[in-house]
Amino acid sequence: MSSAIPVLINRNGGTAAALGDSLAETITDAFAKAGRTIALELLDPQEIPDALRGYLSEPVVVVGGGDGTIGTAAAVLANSMTALAILPLGTRNHLARQLGVPLDLPGAAAVAVSGQRRRIDLGRANGRVFINNASFGLYTRFVREREAGDRHSYRRMVRAAWQVVRHMRAQFFCLRIDGRRQNIATPLLFIGNNEYSLEIGNIGQRESLTDHQLSLLALPDKGPLQMLGFALRTLLGAGEPERDFLEYGRAGEVVIEGTGSIEGTFDGEVVVLPLPLHLRTLPNALGVVTPRENVPSERALTHSH
Repeated sequence: MSSAIPVLINRNGGTAAALGDSLAETITDAFAKAGRTIALELLDPQEIPDALRGYLSEPVVVVGGGDGTIGTAAAVLANSMTALAILPLGTRNHLARQLGVPLDLPGAAAVAVSGQRRRIDLGRANGRVFINNASFGLYTRFVREREAGDRHSYRRMVRAAWQVVRHMRAQFFCLRIDGRRQNIATPLLFIGNNEYSLEIGNIGQRESLTDHQLSLLALPDKGPLQMLGFALRTLLGAGEPERDFLEYGRAGEVVIEGTGSIEGTFDGEVVVLPLPLHLRTLPNALGVVTPRENVPSERALTHSH
């Protein structure tokens, strides 16, 4: 009989907290239907790294939470032989969606039990690992505005977005992009783990998670109306990178130079990190579990575990 699979859950996450007293039973039942018993731990976010370190000899460990929780797990599991299976219990679950992991608990549990193990890239900013992206400026202020109220309220999100765009200001960055110095003033500097698409139907998606590159986007310092025009062109698939961005491209390493510290958003969480900030790609650093019936393209996920 197979041994129990370790399952670590951020019990404070939105979906997990909403399940309340039924959380443990719901998760246990989902894995029972997939044919496995589990060693379940319901944890506070700060407890997850230490708990994960106790399972580094396991072939697979399941982690439940949003992208912030999954990023925390990825930092512990990076460059190890333990693969990460995701229970998408967050609000947006960007990485789970990218990997084709079902957003329902029974479907995600089935993938965790019988899916394929593959490796993907990670990004790192000094000691901070990120699975999706890091951003500085406009989006960080939006997250702070949104978190000041009900983060799940659509009206609150729209109000936060308008407040940020209406009062947006450029921030000066002294960059080194693969050794090339570039000084820019931009309201938004975005650095993605692999390349993000701007094509209609695929906006915000990544064709590959193993390009071994960071994507780099910087918006020009324009007013709210021009920003709205940019957003509409992008949504309609009519964006022109050379016209819409101060900087647009890919790099193996980006350094934000300076002294002191900088506030940024990493996988949706606002963090303050010291300068200079070295952001680089970590090729094939993380083992993940993906569906066998819906495996991303060979180009997207190579190097089997």
